[in-house]
Amino acid sequence: MIRLIFCCLLFLLFGCDQTVKTAQVRPDQLQFPKLEFTFPEVSKQQLANGMKLYMKEDHELPLVDITMMIDGGSIEDSLAQTGLSQFFAAALETGGTESLSPIELESELEDMAAELSVESDSYNLSIHLSIHQQDLRRGLEILADMLRRPRFDAERVELARKQLLEVIHRQNDDPGMVAERILSEAVFPQHPLGSTAKAAAVEAFSREDLLKKQQRCLQPNNIWIAVSGAVEQRQMIDLLNDNFADWQPVVQITAPLPPLPPTPEGRVWMVSKDIPQTSIMIGHPGINKDNPDLFALQIANFILGGGGFNSRMMREIRSNRGLAYSVYSYFKVGRRLPELFIAAAETKCATTGEVVSLMQQLMQQLRDEPVSAEELELAKQSLINSFVFAFNDTHSIVTRKVRLDFFSYPEGYLENYRDRIAAVTIADVQRVARKYLHSDQLQIVLVGDLNLFVSDVDDFGLPVEQVEL
Repeated sequence: MIRLIFCCLLFLLFGCDQTVKTAQVRPDQLQFPKLEFTFPEVSKQQLANGMKLYMKEDHELPLVDITMMIDGGSIEDSLAQTGLSQFFAAALETGGTESLSPIELESELEDMAAELSVESDSYNLSIHLSIHQQDLRRGLEILADMLRRPRFDAERVELARKQLLEVIHRQNDDPGMVAERILSEAVFPQHPLGSTAKAAAVEAFSREDLLKKQQRCLQPNNIWIAVSGAVEQRQMIDLLNDNFADWQPVVQITAPLPPLPPTPEGRVWMVSKDIPQTSIMIGHPGINKDNPDLFALQIANFILGGGGFNSRMMREIRSNRGLAYSVYSYFKVGRRLPELFIAAAETKCATTGEVVSLMQQLMQQLRDEPVSAEELELAKQSLINSFVFAFNDTHSIVTRKVRLDFFSYPEGYLENYRDRIAAVTIADVQRVARKYLHSDQLQIVLVGDLNLFVSDVDDFGLPVEQVEL
């Protein structure tokens, strides 16, 4: 009996093991059906007063998310009032309403476990409210009061001013932020895209400035609303009409965008900071969303420095030579005006010159030599397969649709994205690299211990300027 049991165990151990082994398939031999993705439907409707509503119901949780996009960001700030939009957003969020003091507003939001925030971007203001469905009516009443009758409480306005001043006072603490600021100023001199708030200007901001911006921006026909969550469309429209139907639209006079300055010649900007590593940031003018070469540039940048460990910069500078922990590049695609191409890294100060030279060489290589078929295919598949992760929740789907229409993207942009990426060729990559990567226009910003790399800077072949913080 014992022998029989022993034989059975041997059979189970070795016989089954052989069966499992023969059934195994190597990971690179696995086959999957073609990924199919259809952009979810988002309903669109315009209210009588011009407010535009984008909505998708989602009853999985008893929550409602509302995001309002409002035309009028920092691009409208004059150079003398850089930072006004940021100041306005903070004062609007915390300054209370005509019927609620700041403390009362915060207390009521806290009782409802609601989240309310206001942010300023280059071209728009964004207001976001997340709230339980049972409190939606009251949440919309508060939103309407904030938009139509902001209090701009004097104490909270002063607090917003102090907070912005503190940001200015600490702006030189982070070497990476210093490099980014100086790069923007170098590429876009005397332009809102290259300007940062100054203490004197912030000190001079007044309540009248806030009211003027309110009158300019906070109008019903200037508001795009994204709604998702546990609310039916008919109910949402009724609630919006209850709170906003009597808010009359005004004639909007669209201010022209400030023209970009001439592209400056390349230059090296050195900032002395007693730190053990150098923050390197190099760049020049880039593109906006209307550029027909956008998709080919996304592929080219993935290969150059945007593809993480699959990019040439990361592979050569970090993996092969161990000169930097992080190195990357990207095109900051402007929504309306062309913005920046940026490549950045951090390395110990003594190897600053070597890293910058390698970054320049890799950019030039992309211009001079066709990429391999393997690199091209990897870049395409990575971008195509990661596309779906941009829509990981219902609200991101609705807000993405709002942003596309807000910034006048072409019809079918999302639906055609993967096909446009798949159509990029090796010749396209080299063509756009030659067209949009310019070694003679590079602004090279170095923040670190100058004593350890100043002798290498002349090798870059560009004029040099030292910046005093």
